[in-house]
Amino acid sequence: MSASIYSNSSFTDSPYGLKLQQTFTASSSSVVIPTGINRVYAIVIGGGGAGSTQTTGGGGGGGAGGYSAGWTYISTSVTVGAGGTGTSTSAAGANGGSSIYGMVMAGGGSGGLNNQNGGAGGGATTPTGSTSTVSYTGAPAAATVIGYAGGNSSAGVSSGGGAGQTGVTGTLTGSAGARGLICGGGGAVGTAGTGTGGAGGTGDFFAGGTGTTGTGTTFGGGGGGAGYTSVGANASANNGGNGGSGGGGGGGASTGGTAGSGGNGVVYIYY
Repeated sequence: MSASIYSNSSFTDSPYGLKLQQTFTASSSSVVIPTGINRVYAIVIGGGGAGSTQTTGGGGGGGAGGYSAGWTYISTSVTVGAGGTGTSTSAAGANGGSSIYGMVMAGGGSGGLNNQNGGAGGGATTPTGSTSTVSYTGAPAAATVIGYAGGNSSAGVSSGGGAGQTGVTGTLTGSAGARGLICGGGGAVGTAGTGTGGAGGTGDFFAGGTGTTGTGTTFGGGGGGAGYTSVGANASANNGGNGGSGGGGGGGASTGGTAGSGGNGVVYIYY
């Protein structure tokens, strides 16, 4: 007999014996902890990376924001990373911002690259390119295999964005954002034939957005990746879908479309 913890209501992400007391989604906020409490448990998630777009062809999806959790001394301030903003400029997507509370920190996801590769998932710091960084706990990074934070199209707690397609003719499908707790966006396709954008990665709690399908370069946008707190948005025409809140990566855009933005991070404090 087998059971999935994700469909069992008796399982929770809350630390045993502690209660979620404060949630932060704004970029910078003050924190008030009751007198007598010197240590708290924090879950910290960085902003998701934006997808990229290309003059011709499909851009890669943005990587998921990093996930960190642990005990920390109390602090009077918290920083929550914003998701990278998607644009229609042919370039690498914007990285997500880092989040930090006390000594628990999580980097933002890398934006989709300017060579069709998806961005890497965030670790303790924001990665550069398609290779992720180590986690807050020291768990290893990964480029093309499963790691705590996944690289281009690779799974992880924070997964990488899917790769876009460089071809401009024929029937093409972009790579989906990889599986994870928090997920990267799907890669886009720009083709004169039939193109299908990759779906955003599906997480443990929420689904990624779907890519679009159609003939010609006005289709093929990639779906947004699932965030820690919401679904990824569906792509629209050749535009990428936005990543879900809680660090989802934005979907890539095809042939001059607007790439999806990454989802903002979040910080939870328990005591």
